[in-house]
Amino acid sequence: MRNVIGLRNGQAQLIEHDPWQLLREPGEVLPDGLLILPLATWIARRAERPMGRDGLWLGPDDEIEPLRAWLPQVPLIAVDFPSFRDGRGYSQAYLLRTRLGWHGELRAVGDVLRDQLSHMRQCGFDSYAVREDKCAEDALLGLAGMSVLYGRSVIEPRPLFRRR
Repeated sequence: MRNVIGLRNGQAQLIEHDPWQLLREPGEVLPDGLLILPLATWIARRAERPMGRDGLWLGPDDEIEPLRAWLPQVPLIAVDFPSFRDGRGYSQAYLLRTRLGWHGELRAVGDVLRDQLSHMRQCGFDSYAVREDKCAEDALLGLAGMSVLYGRSVIEPRPLFRRR
């Protein structure tokens, strides 16, 4: 993938050579390499592909609770944001991190813009595929936004008044 920002050791940085390929509409024959597959394809092909190799692409309408048993074998989940105004991906990320306790790489894909990155990080995302017509270097500044947050989040579950 191109235009990817990742958090490594707590620091946001551009990922120069990201090995993952997002296949939104895979064909009969899958290419070699690290693939991110749509949920239906991932389920249909899991018997023929080694577990722990493929990433999972969640659309905004995909339910995450039925994935609980398979999550330990999923190295990466890409959550789709089809529109800047569609916030369902934030809920999916929060539930994956809190309710399901998943610790793999969680990537925001789709209409991902600089203004969203700080909030995405609070919901548990640790990598971001910035929309291709935008500058990833500029988007990095979106992660430096607020240094202190009042409310709770995935990265800081205690509200500010409890941190004193």
